[in-house]
Amino acid sequence: MIELITTLITIGAVLGGTLGTCSYLIYVERKLSAFMQDRVGPNRVGPYGLFQPLADGLKFLLKEDIIPDHVNKVMFLIAPTISVFTTLLAFSVVPFGDVNTSFKWQDLPIISSFVPESWQTADVLRFLVAPNVDIGIVFIFAITSLAVYGIILGGWASNNKYSALGSLRASAQVVSYEIPLGMSVLGIALMAGTLNLESVMGKQTSSIFAWNIWYQPLACLIFFTAALAESNRMPFDLPECEQELVGGYHTEYSALKFALFFLGEYTHVVTVSFLTVILFFGGWHLPFIAEANLDANSTSILMILVKLGVLMLKVFLVIVFIMLLRWTIPRFRFDQLMGLAWKVMIPLSMANVVVVMTIKQFGISQWWLLPISLALFGAAGAIGVATKQAELNQRSVTTH
Repeated sequence: MIELITTLITIGAVLGGTLGTCSYLIYVERKLSAFMQDRVGPNRVGPYGLFQPLADGLKFLLKEDIIPDHVNKVMFLIAPTISVFTTLLAFSVVPFGDVNTSFKWQDLPIISSFVPESWQTADVLRFLVAPNVDIGIVFIFAITSLAVYGIILGGWASNNKYSALGSLRASAQVVSYEIPLGMSVLGIALMAGTLNLESVMGKQTSSIFAWNIWYQPLACLIFFTAALAESNRMPFDLPECEQELVGGYHTEYSALKFALFFLGEYTHVVTVSFLTVILFFGGWHLPFIAEANLDANSTSILMILVKLGVLMLKVFLVIVFIMLLRWTIPRFRFDQLMGLAWKVMIPLSMANVVVVMTIKQFGISQWWLLPISLALFGAAGAIGVATKQAELNQRSVTTH
């Protein structure tokens, strides 16, 4: 009974926190974009425009919900729910704090007086919805890859050529970038000896030099780039390219249904940011502030909150970086998008896996992975430049 209550409370906290975070991330992105474009941004609703997300949410709820006559109504309504459901479900195995600690009923004096004595040492809130999932990374990739079904279904059910083109682009994009996304994490799994996200994060908490970013910088770059493409963020937002496809797969959507698609995209961004921090940047660990041995004899509320704050700060910085990329790098052409996946990222990810396997097989120091990763990246850049120069020379010869 108490385990069920703990799970329900954790699910409620994750769901409420995710929805609230996504709504205010929209505000943060609008402010950042205004700053980069020398504008003011939201500043009318509440102090500094802080109530703007509430006004936007109310607008989505009260706005007229239009369903065009030419759409397949059943599939049209199901599509946005699939996108939201899959992205939220993927977050169930993502740890959002130190999984070895939790809030217990006895840590909440005011509330604990109303619960049975046998519950005092039981968990009231843990930092993972579904603990001890040994295939956590595989589960996330399997579930998030299903999110594209919502986009494809929405584009197809809209019975609109622009929406259909957007959904086709999304399917091709996901099929292409799923390969380097999965292979970039194989190196981490080989080094950690597990696919459990809790264990992967735990192995990086001994020191700052245990963070995987030192050994797998190339894998981090490939993972982050492929994850951006999976979440349809700039410069990979080809499925909803306004200049070409009006609004892409969600052209016909409005009101709450459009909000669900938007929520699914932002939830995906949050999940990607958590995974980037957990896989490569030590999770909640930060030298001299949040370390495993600082609370060896204590699980104080203060230390729990410090670790939670460190992880959230790292995740927020990654999210801000993703937002800044939107106004920094121009959108790729679709052929460039496919070329980046098949000609660059897949070969690099395969080479990275082979290098990690070789290092592990012969017991060589993992520090050799850092210069080798940088050398692979440099070699790929040199080959790319040489190939592009050869193409330009060929065009010049053909023209003349």
